[in-house]
Amino acid sequence: MGVDTTGMPSKAHELMRIAVVGVGGVGGYFGARLAQSGHDVTFIARGAHLDALRRDGLRLESPKGDVELSVDATDDATSVGPVDAVLVAVKTWQLSDAFDVIRPMLGPETAVLPLLNGVEAPGALAAALGAGHALGGLCRIVSHLDGPGRIKHIGVEPFVCFGELDNAPTDRVETLREAFGRAPGLDVGVTADVVAAMWQKFLFIAPTSGVGAAAHVPFGVMRETRQTRDLIERAMRETLQVGKASGVNLSDELIPAALDLLDAAPAGGTTSMQRDIEQGRPSELDAQTGAVVRIGERLGIATPVNDVLYRVLLPREQRARGALEF
Repeated sequence: MGVDTTGMPSKAHELMRIAVVGVGGVGGYFGARLAQSGHDVTFIARGAHLDALRRDGLRLESPKGDVELSVDATDDATSVGPVDAVLVAVKTWQLSDAFDVIRPMLGPETAVLPLLNGVEAPGALAAALGAGHALGGLCRIVSHLDGPGRIKHIGVEPFVCFGELDNAPTDRVETLREAFGRAPGLDVGVTADVVAAMWQKFLFIAPTSGVGAAAHVPFGVMRETRQTRDLIERAMRETLQVGKASGVNLSDELIPAALDLLDAAPAGGTTSMQRDIEQGRPSELDAQTGAVVRIGERLGIATPVNDVLYRVLLPREQRARGALEF
């Protein structure tokens, strides 16, 4: 439990039991802020990260305020028991391994909130854990694990948005929204259509990840170089058409809005997928660029730019996973 009482809710407000699966830049940040505001947060971790959390607590460095917290951390989810909500912040390619971790922490009304890139995680969670548990969700933040037990937030106003997949108002969503709303250092969005909100983020993150990784350049170069900016816009338009064909309510105005977001991004910044590919680690290529191509093929929507980006990046992804040597 956090020792810093900044933002501590009054007794009139419900405290929640929350588990965080994936204590990296995203899960570590949002979990820390919830713990800081008094909620009972357990971090599921392993290895040196778990050792540091148990020994030294969680240290968060952020422009929104640094904090050091004594936290509950374990590698045994069965010892946690049912919780009110599970925040899932693993990489998309680790999601299937997280199912067995999550199951022992489910009660009848437990909300499972995915804060992953891509648009396929809620469906995968619903299929594995039951449709009654999965929410739709997204976040915006630039942060990373800065060593065992240490999270560093370096840019973008931390933001989280979520809801039931059928957009129905429920007590559990409202309770979770209030919990985030009273936590310091973040904003909570309200949306009438959480799936559309997820696709809106996807429209930005998948094209910039693909082009950035293929060109090996940061946001500033991508947006200032005419050829790469044009490539990003074309990839965005393909992604938009795939989303529309999937039945998601998306407006053409999302393209200029996504380009505005690119223009506002830190000039030296890159996406996590790009950083993983550049550093030879397994990445979210399949869940981002690959998903645009895969869903497009299923629906009969041509995605030539995303297809080329996927094919160009695939050998490096296969090498990172040990399937190819060069």
